[in-house]
Parts: sequence; C-alpha cells; structure tokens
Amino acid sequence: MAKEKILVVDDEKDIIEVIKYNLEREGFRVIPAYNGEDALRLAKREPPDLLILDLMLPGMDGLEVCRILKKERKTAHIPIIMLTAKTEEPDIVVGLELGADDYITKPFNVRELVARIKAVLRRVSQPENLKEKFVVGNLVVNLSNYRVTWKGNPLDLTPTEFNLVLFLVQRQGQVLTRQQILDGVFGDESFVTERTVDVHIRRLRKKLKEASSYIVTRRGIGYMLQPCVREEGI
Repeated sequence: MAKEKILVVDDEKDIIEVIKYNLEREGFRVIPAYNGEDALRLAKREPPDLLILDLMLPGMDGLEVCRILKKERKTAHIPIIMLTAKTEEPDIVVGLELGADDYITKPFNVRELVARIKAVLRRVSQPENLKEKFVVGNLVVNLSNYRVTWKGNPLDLTPTEFNLVLFLVQRQGQVLTRQQILDGVFGDESFVTERTVDVHIRRLRKKLKEASSYIVTRRGIGYMLQPCVREEGI
C-alpha cells in the first residue's frame, strides 16, 4: 500500500534532495517545488497528504502560500509543517495563526523532521472513538462526517483545530492544563511547546465566533470548554 504524498517546498535544491532521500526511505512519495507559485499549482492540482513549506521563498513567500491554501476549500485541509531559518517567535506565531500545524527551524535534524511528519499525519488521521456526536450547547462535533457546527452552520476548521475541539468537548467542564492539551492533541513526538497551545486556542476562538465564549481561560492553568461561562483571562 502506497504511503502518503509529501509536497516539499524550498528554494534550496540541496535541502530538498536531503529531505526527499530520507522521506523516500520511509516509504513516502515526495513532490518537490522550488517557489511559492509552483507549490500552489501542485497543491491545487493534486492535494498532498502533507506540505513541508519553507517560509523564505523567492517571490511569493511561504506565509502567503499558507494563507492562500488555507482559504481555499480544496486545499484548506492539508497539514503544513513550516521549515524556516527564522527563529523569531512572531514568524512562527503568524504561521500557526494562518493554519500551519507545526514548525521546524534550520538547520534541522532529519530524524526529527521525519518524526514530526509522522506525528502530524497521525494527529490528522481519523480519531478512534465509539461516540459519533458530541453536543455542548449549540456546538456540535460530529465524528461521522468530521464536521463542527454552530447553530447548525458548519465551521471551516483544519484537522488540528477539529482534533482540538474534539479533545475539549470530550472533557467539557474539566480544566485542562496546557501540557494535557499538548499530550492529548499534539502528542509527545510533535515537539510543540505550551506557547503553541495558546496560539492554536486563539486561532480556534476566531473561527468559533459566537461559540468562542465556550472556551474558558483559567489563568495560570490552562483552558476549559463549557457553555455560557465568562472568561477569566485573555
């Protein structure tokens, strides 16, 4: 059975060759792209299972590629791992807020990159749960079709955002620490930090709109999902 297809976008040919060699050894099919325009064309023509995206590209940069892909229905579901030489937190935060699932900075360890790819692919795969529908007030999470609705209207969520909502609604009324969310949603192998949880929660609140008030901040602890409760923090 064929492994997942990975689209690797970087303007440095040597880096793509290293990534391609190692991913193909793991059984993945690798499609290279050397600029943002080609990345968009390839992703739209035949959406990959995952995108490794360098942020510093000639012409259209990686953040713009991410922004466009996440706005279009055909490509919004594609998990994205950002690959960048930039270590400043604002660049990472912007990428995560646009919809990226993870990031790794150059120079990187190839084994770590492979581990992150596998972790993200596991995270966006079908969650195993016997219950097919969770209802919290006007918010409904349906596992049969992977849809989240608010007052009957579907919400456009990425796979990571869907799994985050699912994790919260399964534990509604419980105060969850950032570390619990990391372990439950992202897993030990995704190498994300507690700061990443805050970014994903903030992005999720924007998409939930009226339902954003359901996610309650417990200052200094973490988050809780509960309807009709006022927030205690930011």
